[in-house]
Amino acid sequence: MKKHLFIISALIIVLSLVTACAGQPAAEPAPAGEQPAAAFKAGLLAPGPVNDGGWNQTAYEALKRMETDLGAEIGYVEVEMSPAAFEKAFRDFADQGYQFILGHGNEFTDAAVAVAPDYPNTFFFLSSSRFYDPSVPNVIGLNSDSSQPCYAFGYIAAKMGTGAGLIGGMEIPPISESFTGFINGAHAVNPDFPVQVTYLGNWTDTASAKEASISYIDGGANFLLGNADFAGNGVYQAMLEKNVYGFGMFGDNTEKAPQQILANYILDYGAGLVHLADAVKDGTFKPTSNIEFGLVDDDVIYIVYNEGAATPVPQELRDEVAALYSKISSGEIDTLAPVE
Repeated sequence: MKKHLFIISALIIVLSLVTACAGQPAAEPAPAGEQPAAAFKAGLLAPGPVNDGGWNQTAYEALKRMETDLGAEIGYVEVEMSPAAFEKAFRDFADQGYQFILGHGNEFTDAAVAVAPDYPNTFFFLSSSRFYDPSVPNVIGLNSDSSQPCYAFGYIAAKMGTGAGLIGGMEIPPISESFTGFINGAHAVNPDFPVQVTYLGNWTDTASAKEASISYIDGGANFLLGNADFAGNGVYQAMLEKNVYGFGMFGDNTEKAPQQILANYILDYGAGLVHLADAVKDGTFKPTSNIEFGLVDDDVIYIVYNEGAATPVPQELRDEVAALYSKISSGEIDTLAPVE
């Protein structure tokens, strides 16, 4: 009898389990051939430390913004300065499925052109470059036209000053073009306004930058502009010590000469890079030329006045500069063309 009861109880348990399982819907199989969406990946080849407080850090911070704003998987390498190392770094990123890779300098051009045909689904971007060749359509040059805000700086200097000294790191197009813009802006006000230019031949010698600045001040200049990366700190030191006017480059440098800096040129390169990465991510990026950031890209390149300066730029002059913005953005004023 006990044996029969045990068998009956066991049958009841089995039937209960079968009924319970029958009440659960079967899992839907994944549609045939459907795969999870690939992650968007963005990579950076930096020619120096990404915590340098300048050029390389700008690109790294843009990369971090892609991670935050776009959900990108990011990677970077502080690459050895050799063509072979450039090409290897590009290939390593592309082999890992990176769709957006930035070589942060014109020196990466040859390597990008060599690698790009093997990876047609990857875009290779080049900072400080006007490269575009339809035969390698996935290599795109990016240029920030610093001649445009510097034209406004030259215009202000000629309206308020007696002369200007410009101190550059190396005589390369991004630097020389910014100075050309300044000179043309000044000469649009006064063709005889004196502007002198020095190139240091390096990016680190603050003492030489300061010395050159002071020599210009002693010669009658009361406006300074430095475009020399770390060495530019010597220009700010001269402004402060000699109490002359000047401008900040690429960011808010007011604290370096709080009474003397009249305005800062802000280059939010990261905003421009994030816009491009977003277009690459959603498949809408279809280049037909290199990318040229200018004043028309008002979240990338703009000027911020220093209200705490000893002599702030007057409102009337600010209004004139605002009018220049419109003419520059529309192409009516070519900031690199000599003033006639």
